[in-house]
Amino acid sequence: MRRNDFPRRASYNIIMTLAHPPGSLLLALVLSACGGDDQSRQTKQAIERISLSPDGRGFVTAQSQRPFYPWGMNYGNAGRLMEDFWDADWNTFADDFREMRAIGANVVRVHLQFGKFMRAADEPDTPALNQLARTLKLAEDTGLYLDITGLASYRPADAPTWYDTMDEGARWTTQANFWAAVAKTCARSPAVFCYDLMNEPISPAGRREPGKWRSGNLLGNYDFVQFIALDPADRPREGIAVAWIRQMTAAIRRHDPDHLITVGSLPWSRKWKFLSGFLPEKIAPELDFLSVHIYPEKDLPEEAMECLRKFSVGKPVVIEETFPLSCGTGQLKAFLLASRQIACGWIGHYDGDPPEQLDALKRQGQITMTQAFYREWQRLFVELKPTLAP
Repeated sequence: MRRNDFPRRASYNIIMTLAHPPGSLLLALVLSACGGDDQSRQTKQAIERISLSPDGRGFVTAQSQRPFYPWGMNYGNAGRLMEDFWDADWNTFADDFREMRAIGANVVRVHLQFGKFMRAADEPDTPALNQLARTLKLAEDTGLYLDITGLASYRPADAPTWYDTMDEGARWTTQANFWAAVAKTCARSPAVFCYDLMNEPISPAGRREPGKWRSGNLLGNYDFVQFIALDPADRPREGIAVAWIRQMTAAIRRHDPDHLITVGSLPWSRKWKFLSGFLPEKIAPELDFLSVHIYPEKDLPEEAMECLRKFSVGKPVVIEETFPLSCGTGQLKAFLLASRQIACGWIGHYDGDPPEQLDALKRQGQITMTQAFYREWQRLFVELKPTLAP
């Protein structure tokens, strides 16, 4: 069993049928997908910065021009944010990186909480930035790239009062200060795959109450959606989104002219259309590639691909979040294979349990529903790696 035994997250109140092949099958798949001893040799090689491919349709390593397919995990541990424990328990954090690499990941999406990285509107938190620099070194040593998602405000209690009471102009300025500090820390590391400006931002369709920057809808005690403005003031929603992206990008480019920039977009849906106001054709010219979060729905089997096609506007597309949250693994597998028509990268979820621990819990009859989802996802992740991220 693993060294940590914290209560598991129960965010996903979903019922689905799970198949449980023997644990030896997963080990065989891991060795096949990762190349056995070859994988150990690969992690010892110096990694190269990732850039856009010459045709603008995908990614390559900057020096050797080898094709690169982002294939990875959104990182968490037992439902915890990494800043909750990486100071006191770095070994757990580092072991999780090695475990993700061992099952074939080449990208880890990390989520930086604004309140943990900014002490004041114009004062970054130096210890937090030092831990970020340490994380970059860990990524380099393990052969992983980081999708650095910033400005997170997932746990409302962690948001500074001064931050939530700012007006739009002041808030954008301090958000740009955040990104300037992060980019200055990360600029020289080849382990940065990209900067993701914010997870699931929304440009408002109407006026919101003062201080209501978050959606107010919690999932597992976290609020993953933020508004970038509270009052459109007769501005088009897509225009607000473009202006915000430009200000954040300018802050990054003052210190880092090279690493890729994206934003984690909510999906298009038949019911809500582009709920976020971040229209792909409008924001694409401002970004290096588009990222979209797609969780296929069991009762809407065609909607996931329909959504993905809406993001095919001339820039590379990465499915930055996906998981068998609202469908079975068979449906998710079919979607991921079909998505190769458009997408060139895929990122799922990891919560701190490696395959061998999940298999042991299953054999002992102690696996939770949430852990069962992660177990099925990891098995699918290993199975599809040779096809989607060769």
